[in-house]
Amino acid sequence: MTKRLSLIMLGLVLYFGAFAQNKEIKFEEFDLDNGLHVILHKDASTPIVAVTVMYHVGAKNEKPGRSGFAHFFEHLLFEGSENIGRGEFMSMVKSAGGALNANTTQDRTFYYEILPSNQLELGLYMESERMLHAKIDSVGVETQREVVKEEKRQRIDNVPYMSFQEEIFKRAFKEHPYRWTTIGSMEDLDAAEFSEVMEFYKEYYVPGNATLSIAGDIDIEETKELVKKYFSEIPKGDEPFRPNIEEPEMQTEIRDTVYDNIQLPAVFQAYRMPGQGTDDYYALNMLTTLLSGGPSARLQKRLVDKEQKALQVAAFPYALEDYGLFITLGLVNQGVPLPELENAMNEEFEKVKTELVSEREFQKVKNQIESDFVSSNATVAGIAESLANYHVYFGDANLINTEIERFNKVTREDLQRVAQKYLRPENRVVLYYLPKSEQPQSETADSGTEKGK
Repeated sequence: MTKRLSLIMLGLVLYFGAFAQNKEIKFEEFDLDNGLHVILHKDASTPIVAVTVMYHVGAKNEKPGRSGFAHFFEHLLFEGSENIGRGEFMSMVKSAGGALNANTTQDRTFYYEILPSNQLELGLYMESERMLHAKIDSVGVETQREVVKEEKRQRIDNVPYMSFQEEIFKRAFKEHPYRWTTIGSMEDLDAAEFSEVMEFYKEYYVPGNATLSIAGDIDIEETKELVKKYFSEIPKGDEPFRPNIEEPEMQTEIRDTVYDNIQLPAVFQAYRMPGQGTDDYYALNMLTTLLSGGPSARLQKRLVDKEQKALQVAAFPYALEDYGLFITLGLVNQGVPLPELENAMNEEFEKVKTELVSEREFQKVKNQIESDFVSSNATVAGIAESLANYHVYFGDANLINTEIERFNKVTREDLQRVAQKYLRPENRVVLYYLPKSEQPQSETADSGTEKGK
């Protein structure tokens, strides 16, 4: 009975998953004279609306010695505006029954409000204020410097293993701005002059560098008029700086040790990979799913369940606009030497290189990719963000409907090919994370100290 019920449930999931995938997401696009790109999607299923703005600016747009600016601005632009008092951004949205937040990556900064649909105009007003009249003064700058420092302490410095991004990226990239992380250096932030802060705002937070994406229970024509009302008078601004730096290929493996406030050792591997949207990116994305996309994936089944060499394993693509990293990690089981876990992980990579994935396993990976694709667009907020992402990165918002076809073009042979091409020792960074208690007395106690070079 239980088995029969499970089969019925599986059939329903597949049926409704296929139904959801075949439902086209319709939208309209237009540009204002000042360069602001606008995307509108109507979904009347629930009385809510997502008002989002994506600025094509992230950590890679920062100058050396001024890392952390983009993330700093994510915080700073919640301070208020000429017409919105300090700290009122949050209270205004909450009073209207909504929520708001923002996030920053190496490539873009994204702001959003989720509001009752009758509060659409409020969201547009607030984002236009952020774009044109942001209140940037010495009080706000100093306040948000401390907020960012505290965030770094709480989310990175005091969280086991979370320094891995900084430790990996500064080794994997030597020329490209990806060599520093989004949160940046606190020393750089402290050294920034107020005039530099203002220059960054004027250069990047302009209509010509922004995409306004709105999804939810809206009237399309009325929304167009409201967008024009709040954004058409904002000056376009100059063309912002975009780095065009080619990172040399890695020639030799980089291997180091990081001593951290942890109890169990871990191994991190990062293989350089091409940027998102390339053919090989899709194959590598599917390869990480094959290795660790769920409880029946290869690394989990062998290293955690069967051999119990690891408490946790994972593989994921750290996808970025110019380049990316294929990251794998393993948290070692007590008493298991780290090299033993690393060798077992590498053996699984070698299998992909030498043995073609079975049709059945490959189909399972494709099913999971499709499920994840559908899930990412299950809410109006997710749809608004996806539409903006596809426009900013690829100039094609309709990829929200068609990108799955790029995954479907990947073959079993492609998985084997990209494994052979990218999962090579000379194309990777390997970090052993060890407890600080194991750090030799002759070395510094800083958790980020490099070893073995």
